[in-house]
Amino acid sequence: MIILSGNELTIDEKGLERLVERVFFKAIDLLGGLKQLAEYRTLTWLPSLARAAFAVVLREEYLKSEDDIAEYVGLTRNTVRNILRADPDAAMYKIQHIDELSAEEKRELKVHTAGGVAKLAYKLVKEGQDSQTMLDFCHQMAGEALKAANCESPWAYQVLKYTKGIDYPIVEAKVLVQRLQNITIKGHSGQEVAEGLAYPIKTPAALLHEIKEYLEAKM
Repeated sequence: MIILSGNELTIDEKGLERLVERVFFKAIDLLGGLKQLAEYRTLTWLPSLARAAFAVVLREEYLKSEDDIAEYVGLTRNTVRNILRADPDAAMYKIQHIDELSAEEKRELKVHTAGGVAKLAYKLVKEGQDSQTMLDFCHQMAGEALKAANCESPWAYQVLKYTKGIDYPIVEAKVLVQRLQNITIKGHSGQEVAEGLAYPIKTPAALLHEIKEYLEAKM
């Protein structure tokens, strides 16, 4: 939730942290994942990525100035400016050619590319393309919670089980049909249900919601 105060947007701390976390995890995905960072011995990039994610979200969501962002994140104004002006395409090009860089260039890379990667990650998250690592974790946690609670909707656990690892957002029915065609959901074939949903579907929670709405409409 964004809170209005006069002519400025004040910070909703919980909302800020949630969005920054999503951007941060997406940035890690763009860099090839933690395993890739470990192989390149670039795990020291993570603090820079986190600060860049904060800077981008504070500017784009809360319209904060460079000075405000610098104070909030603990960076110099010049560093914040470099983050916000970074070119995502140039950053990703350097990442894709990282094995061609010298040790010194790699050390400098985290400073000059964190902003570009964070800006691209923010754009993708806002388009519904969250980190697959984070989605898989949420997917697993939701399934375990349903199972532990002996949920009255066993179809929900079944759907999560058969859609594990699917890429979000799901933009068309055939992707989901392939996963659900061999199961029955409250008397309806998985294929029928998948074909009756509204797309795109951005998250596992949204998928369960859409199926619930579909089933209730059929009652």
